[in-house]
Amino acid sequence: MKLRIALAVIAVLAGLGAFAWFHRVDITLFLASRSGKFDVAPTQPIAWDAGPETPAAAPAERPPNIIFILADDLGFNDISTFGGGVAGGRVPTPNIDRLAAQGAVFTQAYSGTATCAPSRAMLMTGRYPTRTGFEFTPTPPGMGRIISMISSASSSGLPPVIYDADAASRTPPFRDQGLPGSEVTIAETLRAAGYHTVHIGKWHLGNGAEFGPNAQGFDESLLMASGLHLPDGDPRGVSAKLDFDPIDRFLWARMQFAASFNDGPWFAPGGYLADYWTDESLRVIEANRNRPFFLYLAHWSVHSPLQATREDYDAVGDIEPHRLRVYAAMVRALDRSVGRILDALDRQGMSENTIVVFSSDNGGAGYIGLEDINAPYRGWKATMFEGGIRVPLFMRWPGRIPAGARITAPVAHIDVAPTLTAAANASAPEGVEIDGRNLLPLAFGETQEAPHDAIFWQSGHYRAVRQGDWKLQVSQRPARALLFNLAEDPEERNNLADAMPDRVAALRALLDAHQQGARPPLYPYSVEAPIAIDHSLAQPANEGDEIIYWPN
Repeated sequence: MKLRIALAVIAVLAGLGAFAWFHRVDITLFLASRSGKFDVAPTQPIAWDAGPETPAAAPAERPPNIIFILADDLGFNDISTFGGGVAGGRVPTPNIDRLAAQGAVFTQAYSGTATCAPSRAMLMTGRYPTRTGFEFTPTPPGMGRIISMISSASSSGLPPVIYDADAASRTPPFRDQGLPGSEVTIAETLRAAGYHTVHIGKWHLGNGAEFGPNAQGFDESLLMASGLHLPDGDPRGVSAKLDFDPIDRFLWARMQFAASFNDGPWFAPGGYLADYWTDESLRVIEANRNRPFFLYLAHWSVHSPLQATREDYDAVGDIEPHRLRVYAAMVRALDRSVGRILDALDRQGMSENTIVVFSSDNGGAGYIGLEDINAPYRGWKATMFEGGIRVPLFMRWPGRIPAGARITAPVAHIDVAPTLTAAANASAPEGVEIDGRNLLPLAFGETQEAPHDAIFWQSGHYRAVRQGDWKLQVSQRPARALLFNLAEDPEERNNLADAMPDRVAALRALLDAHQQGARPPLYPYSVEAPIAIDHSLAQPANEGDEIIYWPN
């Protein structure tokens, strides 16, 4: 009905001669903003399932509780643990730093890939896309076509986004672009071991009956149903809209402020998302204090659209430009969330028997127009340079993991599920090949041996492998190989591919072997987006800029 009304309005304007005032991109976004929307009910209280009134066993005699906190698009330089911090360190992250200092810091940790959903699938399963087929990030209907249209009309200086309408027509509906139900998630593994399992926040692994959190092992799920941190124009918040970013323009047009509980109807969250998810997480911790639980808190912060609370915006001070100040305020809210979780565990006397893990799904995004969020590394989200895939990974388990442990061996998101399985003394799923490794021996200081001979990444024709200190990236658009020695060149400035063809050949052979017998992608990629490696989208591209295409 809303779409028909929007079309009728445009027809009237055309008849009045006003049609020429509208750019076709503006019309498309106007239509997108009025179609595909859902009714959102008022905020509702969540009746979390409560555990027993009294514990069946003392905490020390129970399996450890597990809390996994995942940030979204957090840049490596956004936290002060590694000496950075937003706006040149003006906005530190003391609570995330506290978590890191009280446990193990994996200094060379990698996301599963350089965009969100496939990384999340690898976190949940411990398996590469070559086994699951879940290789590309699900996108809402029309997103690829609209982003391609906006990019073609932009002044970014980048080549246009390549959109394949035929491939898009062969992609399942957004709800069904999901991790297959045949995959065994860490939630299923822990639930079989007696854990109560709870998901809060982003999911992005499908929402159909086979794919949603409740279908994939979570007893309860408070789902981020759309993508606004607060309603547009809400007086509680401050926003930064990015006219230079096609993704941002699409999100503002299509997203709503909405949540859903256990696949129920949409309703308005009870506040700014980072704070609301945390409020509800504290209630989950309280409700489950007498039984083992697994809480997967998947924040939407700091993903665009850039929205912060006015309180956080005022607290970070007069940072310029405006979008950086809003972003800094979002990081502050994320850090506060971690602190509130840790404080709640202390108050409940649960810290000693609770594992807390923190990571990000991938590196910071260049399309939000902030230059230093992945420093010192090159690249962004949607590239396999270190800036796109190097992420924080911290693990705290007081009394078991020594405080201040620093593990330099390369590890990856595929290692999280088998590590948590081992920590819970749970049984690994039978007949399932797990690519990840248990990291507890490293965290406990029992070994320094690297858990992997090689780590792999892929998205369509763009692939990468790290073996030892050597990393190779290969792509077809443009057709090239990029070889770096990360021990000598962690910023990936010196491409050694031409000088070392034998090394390139050996690493290509590893990539080819990794693809042997691989499960094909569940659906094709329909977009190839050009990404400038060395500057954000806020700066127009120049001739000679290094560009990579990201297939999705």
